[in-house]
Amino acid sequence: MSTLAKVPCTIVTGFLGAGKTTLVRHVLENAGGRRLAVIVNEFGDVGIDGEILKGCGIESCPEDAIVELANGCICCTVADDFVPALKGLLDRPVPPEHIVIETSGLALPKPLVKAFNWPEIASRVTVDGVVAVVDGAAVAAGRFADDPEAIARQRAADDSLDHDNPLEEVFEDQLLCADLVILNKADLIDAAEKKSVIDQISQTLPRAVALVEARNGQVPVKVLLGLGAAAEADLEARPSHHELEGEHDHEDFDTFIIDLPVFASPQQLVERMVKAAETHDVLRMKGFVDIEGKPMRLLVQGVGARIQHQFDRRWPDGKQRQGRLVVIGEKGFDQAAIRTLLAG
Repeated sequence: MSTLAKVPCTIVTGFLGAGKTTLVRHVLENAGGRRLAVIVNEFGDVGIDGEILKGCGIESCPEDAIVELANGCICCTVADDFVPALKGLLDRPVPPEHIVIETSGLALPKPLVKAFNWPEIASRVTVDGVVAVVDGAAVAAGRFADDPEAIARQRAADDSLDHDNPLEEVFEDQLLCADLVILNKADLIDAAEKKSVIDQISQTLPRAVALVEARNGQVPVKVLLGLGAAAEADLEARPSHHELEGEHDHEDFDTFIIDLPVFASPQQLVERMVKAAETHDVLRMKGFVDIEGKPMRLLVQGVGARIQHQFDRRWPDGKQRQGRLVVIGEKGFDQAAIRTLLAG
């Protein structure tokens, strides 16, 4: 079947905190009347990203067209979660004209692209493109790359040491599968840092891929949608560090949820989040918080010690105003200490 007869799907990938949800929300708000649907997958059990997107109130993408998958990463649960969710959207009385899939920040995109060749959906959908969102400030700070000289010294001292960097491998796998790279948060780095980041990305990419700079995920929708890549038919051009592995189970990372008390001010929580990130090397924090005397919930998002917050929407009527925060870090970080620091 020609790809022209298939519903195009855009896969939005990118490491934790890169700005994927902000980018997807921008797409929804600027869809120009096109009927969209969204599948959003999170690493953790609290649907923060889905809640953010459902708060858009956009007619062309109603809440029931936003499907949340929070039971595990869709790169390794395609049969149980992703394919049924996709079929459910396609079987709607008025199916979407374009589907946007936001992966977990720890997902490998290639297994998801492969799933589009499954017989149940192969004749109905195509991967219009894989968009990799990159946190320019995080790359500039060396979050994903090891120090080559330090590694050389360690190897000289002990050849048996294992120097695999799980952050770098996931980050690179997302770039290796991309049809378009969005250098997000470009406003947070200077010209020299930007050149260094672009050079690092270019050295990772296996083929010519367009790179677009962005601030707060603000990229023209016509640049993001309509790439026509048919990526499921182009798998050989998308190498992966995990090519020979069966399942990608994220065993290098931990996540947990904290129920938060009411805070007197946003700054009171932000100061605790910064201390937690700096003391315990937290990768990502994201959630909603109850601020005393405020009718709206506070959305807080942290990438390392960089914390953003804003009042995003009113708390639902008739429901308890419970603040909750998802915390993600590398395996073995001190969950009890972080919990005490943030909620104690």
